[in-house]
This record gives sequence, structure tokens and C-alpha cells, in this order.
Amino acid sequence: MPKGAAIAAGASAARVVLGIVYPPTCIGCGGATGEPHSLCARCWSQIAFIERPFCERLGTPFAIDLGMPLLSPAAIAEPPVFERARAVARYDDVARRLVHRLKYGDRLELARALATMMVRSGAELLAEAQVIVPVPLHRWRLWWRRFNQAMALASVVSKASGVPCDPFLLARVKPTKPQVGLSKAQRGENLQGAFRVPAEARPRLEGKRVLLVDDVLTTGATANAASRALLRGGARAVDVLAFARVAEAG
Repeated sequence: MPKGAAIAAGASAARVVLGIVYPPTCIGCGGATGEPHSLCARCWSQIAFIERPFCERLGTPFAIDLGMPLLSPAAIAEPPVFERARAVARYDDVARRLVHRLKYGDRLELARALATMMVRSGAELLAEAQVIVPVPLHRWRLWWRRFNQAMALASVVSKASGVPCDPFLLARVKPTKPQVGLSKAQRGENLQGAFRVPAEARPRLEGKRVLLVDDVLTTGATANAASRALLRGGARAVDVLAFARVAEAG
């Protein structure tokens, strides 16, 4: 048997043994599942996936399909700084649990599964993106949390799509208080001056179409603030891709 085939056979056997000793479990509920890093049928059915029809700018779902691309009243009344936003699912039930486990439970292995779904939902954005930028954490928050969940997702999206990821194109230069519980106006005020493109990064950013990656889109305040800094730093355009978003049907 050729050496390469022998190695592959050994690896396959090792996976079988590992599966017997440590059977794969659902990343949502912990129940038995057929594949590692995946969801069981029950959890999959409980995810509120966001599919068309949705607002072409904000990516928020519409209740009915009128058969044509449309903008939501929110996007018309208050256009976002970014051009388009897409997300895999509504931020409820299973999706919320997955994000919390990644973000606060140090479950970095979940990034692969969540980002794989993001690649499918953001295919049209990735087709045009020239560089991927994760929403950065301030250095003190990063020290406290030990990792940036947006970076974990962005690295997997980059590897799967072939679009390069550059986490140093955007810096969070101002420590901000947690956004939870703040109104949309308060969130915007909290994030004023929070992001900046470092001077040494501007040549790498100039004229690029950026895909900004985060775990959750809530009011869009963080995405707007980060997009504004990227555009001021030389980006041609910014799109946003997240795993989940807080969204009411339009």
C-alpha cells in the first residue's frame, strides 16, 4: 500500500475509534448527532434561518414575498453606512444559545460550524469582497475575554471562501461600555470615535471592498461605526456579514 494511502487509512480508522469513544454531539443541545461540529435535526429545525424575501440593504426578513428586490422602511428612512448586511438566522432560541457558547463559553470549536453557515448566507457578498475584516475588540476587552469571537468567525470564512482576512485594518481605540440594554441612540453615542484605521494600514485598505464580520447584528450601531471608520480610512465600500441578527419581519 502506498505511504499516502496508508496514512489516510490510519487517519480514517482513528476517527472511527474516536467516534466510538467520544461520539459526536450536537453543538446546540449536546444530544447525539451523526457528524461532529454539527446540529441535530431538532436544533436545525428550530433555527429561524433568514432567506429571501428580505431587505436588500439591512437583510431583515419580509413577512410576504412581492416578487422583487425591495428595501425596508427602516433602510429608506435611515440608510446604513454599510451597503448590505446579511445574517444566517434570527437571534433567538438556538442561534442565541450558539452565539453565547462561542462568545462566553470559550467554545472556539463552534466557530467552524457557525462560519460555514455564514459562508453560504453571505455568498453574494463574498463574491465581491476583496478583504475580510473582523469587528475588533478593545485591547482590555480582548485581554479579559482572551479571544475575539468575530476574528474566530472571520478566519474560517476567509479560509472557506479564499478572500483574505486582515484583522489589522481596523482598531478599536476607545473602550466602550457593554451595548446590552442601551437604546439605538445610546449605542451610537457609546461607539462614537471607537474605531480607527491605523495609518500604516491605509495603503492596504485603499480602494478595497470590505466584508466586515461580526457574530450578531442588533441595531446596526457597531456595524455603522466600524463601516464609517473603514470608509474614512480609504475603503471603497463595506458590506456586513453576521451569524445572527435581531430582526422583526418587515
